[in-house]
Amino acid sequence: MKYPATKKDSTVDHYFGTEVADPYRWLENDTSAETAAWVSAENKVTQQYLSQIPYRDEIKKKLTEIWNYPKDGAPFKVGDYYFFTKNNGLQNQSIWYIKKGLDGEEEVFLDPNKLTADGTSAVSLIGFSHNKQYVAYSVAKAGSDWNSIHVIEIASKKELADELQWTKFSGAAWRGDGFYYSKFDKPENGSDLSAANKFQKIYYHKLGDSQEDDQLVFEDETNPNLYFGAFVTEDERFLVIYASAGTSGNALHYQDLRIPNGKVSLLVKGYENNYSIIDSVGDKLLLNTDLDAENKCVVLVDPENNAPAHWETIIPESNLALESVDTGGGFLWASYLKDASTNIVQYDLAGKKIREVDLPDIGTATGFGAYKEDKEFFYTFSNFTTPGTIYRYDIAKATSSLYRKPDLNFNTDNYETKQVFYSSKDGTKVPMFIVHKKGIKLNGDSPVFLYAYGGFQVSLTPGFSLSRMLFLEKGGIYVQPSLRGGSEYGEAWHKGGMMEKKQNVFDDFIAAAEFLIEENYTNPSKIAISGGSNGGLLVGACMTQRPELFKVALPAVGVLDMLRYHKFTVGWGWVVEYGSSEEKEDFDYLIRYSPLHNIKAGVNYPATLITTADHDDRVVPAHSFKFAATLQEKYQGENPILIRVDTNAGHGAGKPTTKMIEEAADVWSFVFQNLGMEW
Repeated sequence: MKYPATKKDSTVDHYFGTEVADPYRWLENDTSAETAAWVSAENKVTQQYLSQIPYRDEIKKKLTEIWNYPKDGAPFKVGDYYFFTKNNGLQNQSIWYIKKGLDGEEEVFLDPNKLTADGTSAVSLIGFSHNKQYVAYSVAKAGSDWNSIHVIEIASKKELADELQWTKFSGAAWRGDGFYYSKFDKPENGSDLSAANKFQKIYYHKLGDSQEDDQLVFEDETNPNLYFGAFVTEDERFLVIYASAGTSGNALHYQDLRIPNGKVSLLVKGYENNYSIIDSVGDKLLLNTDLDAENKCVVLVDPENNAPAHWETIIPESNLALESVDTGGGFLWASYLKDASTNIVQYDLAGKKIREVDLPDIGTATGFGAYKEDKEFFYTFSNFTTPGTIYRYDIAKATSSLYRKPDLNFNTDNYETKQVFYSSKDGTKVPMFIVHKKGIKLNGDSPVFLYAYGGFQVSLTPGFSLSRMLFLEKGGIYVQPSLRGGSEYGEAWHKGGMMEKKQNVFDDFIAAAEFLIEENYTNPSKIAISGGSNGGLLVGACMTQRPELFKVALPAVGVLDMLRYHKFTVGWGWVVEYGSSEEKEDFDYLIRYSPLHNIKAGVNYPATLITTADHDDRVVPAHSFKFAATLQEKYQGENPILIRVDTNAGHGAGKPTTKMIEEAADVWSFVFQNLGMEW
């Protein structure tokens, strides 16, 4: 491979007596003409390589064919109306529909495809007014985390003039004729996608007012590195403000909204534990927490007497990890994880267990929750061989009935899933899902696609992927281990894979590959590893630690420079998960696994396709740029080292169908080619 020439400079950083060269620092400047020229040259090399794969067009054609089926979202009831999404198959963004009553006429409520010609604007409904007259929605353009917030009157479908800018990670928590939202200050010109976002604040916006007149409700002028989010209980009794120093651990503040201009007071202090408000019960608040309960429990808290010693336990800690609790129909719906699959339990508001909900199979169920007055709701169920299927749940009868099943252009009945448990390096038992064709022969030569995440309390549960079915159809085996760092087994599982214990996550992933080899599924020349974001870090760390174990590496939108990640956009929020290079103790372990800093000359690295996007302001593309440049400089072997930089796309959320198919076709072509698979 002949790669573009990438200039090096003499940038060196000093960390506690250690010099660390950073010769590609200039690639961090995402708006420079020099960086743009480098990206263009790299994309050209990548596309030249991919265009020579003889079946690339056939893969894209097949993906387009199987992607083209109607996709529906589960309806949810707001007053007299039901809201739901529909996609006729290949529309870039799903369209929001509304109907009055379940049997009413379907009408388009909001069509994101009309916002931009290329379908790169994504829409989310982020909050309904408690009188059920209005809904706030957010628009994200080109994959950026930056959002604008707008409002529609539901009955008339009239768009109001309200428009709020510079919001990120914000909902709309309604009170009366307005709502609370989270906002950052406007970045300096040209730094929208890379500058650190500091001093988030909570504002109240009254319908009809300009954003300049919005009321500042909450801020912390002493600490720039805090996230703030707002929640209002269903009865509009309490405003609750979440304060977090990062992606885990938070404090809660509250205001009694019955008291005019009442003060905002501390409810629970931060930031060692996790707390989330479920709703109010009279004068008290229901709280889901892991304080003194690593698998989480539900407690009732009196705001006026809020010391933990006075909390009343409603749902005690279980031996299963409690993911979330929602209200609906006057009950609590607790979603547990049982060996990385959904387990739903219904309780009354006093914590009495009513029943375990019968789900269609082992898999993932979402959507358990509704308003207090509702008698039913709709939930979605999926697993590795079942696309999102919608069920209607009758609360009184405790029965599920099939509401809508996707009509795929693909038969998924020929595949099977099993779960195994293997030992990691330190003896920890790790669960892992294995999916393949029925009757497959284990001859040690099957292609394997090994995918994982391992961090930030994110649990990988069974889910459906259309593009993955292509790999399974051609005899591939899909494997998904539940690594430490997630919350499959509660907070202890999370803590076992964060900070100075992050190496456990990589050891878990490496041990998964070794297990598959030992059990005669595959061999190192047939293993592709994949992960995105924190999963991109996982792939980068494992391919640099054990390059001989894998044939293909696919780090997507990855955190790859562990010494500087916290200097961009909201990277500071990950310090609670990773640690910071500005602390010697943290630097000492970060430098040992940081993918960028562990690339060595003379090592035979796997065939690598790095993917990122120009509007990724979550994990800025500089991570991927510097990783690609360093690999191309130091690796002299025959495996391709390529980077694919998408345009008008971001970290992944809201990516239009066209771009998803194009990227999937390129990635799978690369995998098939380098694993020696036939098409």
